[in-house]
Amino acid sequence: MLRKEPKSGVLYLVGTPIGNLEDLSPRARLILQSVDRIACEDTRHSGQMLSHFGIKARLLSFHQRNQETRIPQLLEIMNNGETLALISDAGLPGISDPGEELVAAAIMAGYHVTCIPGPCALTTALITSGLPTRRFCFEGFLPSKAYPRRVRLKELSKESRTLIFYEAPHRLINLLEDLELIMGNRPLQVARELTKYHEEQIGTTVLEALAHFRTIKPQGECTIILGGAFSNILQYIPWDLNILIQAVNDAKTRNNLSVSEVTRTVARYTKIPRRQLYTLYHCDIFNTLI
Repeated sequence: MLRKEPKSGVLYLVGTPIGNLEDLSPRARLILQSVDRIACEDTRHSGQMLSHFGIKARLLSFHQRNQETRIPQLLEIMNNGETLALISDAGLPGISDPGEELVAAAIMAGYHVTCIPGPCALTTALITSGLPTRRFCFEGFLPSKAYPRRVRLKELSKESRTLIFYEAPHRLINLLEDLELIMGNRPLQVARELTKYHEEQIGTTVLEALAHFRTIKPQGECTIILGGAFSNILQYIPWDLNILIQAVNDAKTRNNLSVSEVTRTVARYTKIPRRQLYTLYHCDIFNTLI
């Protein structure tokens, strides 16, 4: 049985298109047409989208710079019995935007929060990447400055799950260079202009994506899907992983060699890059297999 919407005292999180306007669901249109107020990141951007659907709404800006003063105002709107929806510039609100703070504040104040599902760049890029989707880790935007970005990437370097990042076009090459420096030439896909006419998925590896974007200037916000710590090793291994692990352990035991010496020896015979072997030896997955 369909419930009557919108209701006062409820915060509606409404998913909006990430590119193709036809992806706005009928339920989302109904909510946006019916609520008293809509909080959004950019009133001009959202106003154009709503105008396309003939929706006239009272818009309130809600973004990183005004969230401290705006959240109490939005809670007061609900307290006064008005209906309220939250949207982002694209996709689902609350992911890499201040929506999460509003949701937390609304719940703390005793209001119900519900989501009108819609497109999401991270899942759209992930399922079209060809990389493992069963387990993944979303990091959003990394720090814009080089040092803190590299510190965070170093912390993530042994993460075995597929990693997902958002990045602005003018910082994309810097991020790709840091990924290659810290994590090696892993499987990777850069998705841009998702659901639009010029949608692109670039690269099968970090270096391939770097070569592309050094030639063609990145445009539009990008979603980066990166293979986990184990994936950059598997692509080099032409035989059973357990056999390789046993060979490494046998070499270490027989010759009383250090890990560095073992990986150098095995690399010489297998042609697997030494750095990849060294990373493999210190992976949590490796330890569980031996």
